[in-house]
Amino acid sequence: MNAPPKGARFVAGLLVCAALAACSKSQPPGYQGYVEGEFVHVSSPIAGRLDQLLVKRGDEIAVGSPLFALESVNEAAALRQAQEQLKAAQAQLADLTLGKRPPEQDVTRAQLQQAQVDEQKLATQLARDEAQFAIGGIPRQQLDDSRAARAAAAARVRQLQSELTVATLPSRGDQIKAQAAQVAAAQAAVDQARWKLDQKTVVATHAGRIFDTPYRLGEWIAAGNPVVRMLPPQYVKVRFFVPETIVGGLSVGRNVSIHCDGCSGDVPGTLSYVSTEAEFTPPVIYSNETRGKLVFMIEARPSADSATKLNPGQPVSVRLP
Repeated sequence: MNAPPKGARFVAGLLVCAALAACSKSQPPGYQGYVEGEFVHVSSPIAGRLDQLLVKRGDEIAVGSPLFALESVNEAAALRQAQEQLKAAQAQLADLTLGKRPPEQDVTRAQLQQAQVDEQKLATQLARDEAQFAIGGIPRQQLDDSRAARAAAAARVRQLQSELTVATLPSRGDQIKAQAAQVAAAQAAVDQARWKLDQKTVVATHAGRIFDTPYRLGEWIAAGNPVVRMLPPQYVKVRFFVPETIVGGLSVGRNVSIHCDGCSGDVPGTLSYVSTEAEFTPPVIYSNETRGKLVFMIEARPSADSATKLNPGQPVSVRLP
């Protein structure tokens, strides 16, 4: 077989170079980086024994999904106590606004009726004594005693009338206000006790993937210690590094394309941070070609629907369209 002439080989070489140049122009260079996760550490503000662990590593959970529960015997008892104290305070307030009970009012009313009868009898006796005194039938002292008795009976009638009026009135305004404050304090104690009980059962406030559960059932969990470590997709970010000749043209909000080995396709993202401080190439992406170069750190957030394709620590390549 004869070899192609030199001119034909030269033309073929030019075509290959042109094709490579076209590819390099259509495909912007990628900048090396890696995936980071801003993990959410879920804990309870109240200590307790771990009674239920409702998730495991790798689970994808939704907002509101139960994560774990601590023993809550003491908190449940405290809530019942606070609720009973609230009922007692409310009953006392209601009693202060009603006045005396009807049977107590009936006693005062009967006493008033008896006093009115006694006053009428003494009024009749006084009229007789005045008539007798006019004709000289009784001494002056007896008439004075009769008048005093009648006046005392009338005073007794007025006293019982006032007591009956007071018996139908509620307590004084200051007493009612003071008891209303007691009711408010008891309600606050109920709310606090219910909040403490609710903290023993923890639910997810974000959707995401469970990465770790460091405790086991039966272990004592101190207040604030993370029981579940999870990563919501919106907290996934990519860090990559660009030379100083590129950083000046970057701004937050610019769209980027994130490539990772094994991904079905590139992940779209948006720049979220552009560093203003130069640094040497970090060891995680260190190479002989870049060891002496100053670079700038850039952060990008992948789109929420594609962030699950990326895992913390995974190497990626970022292209700037």
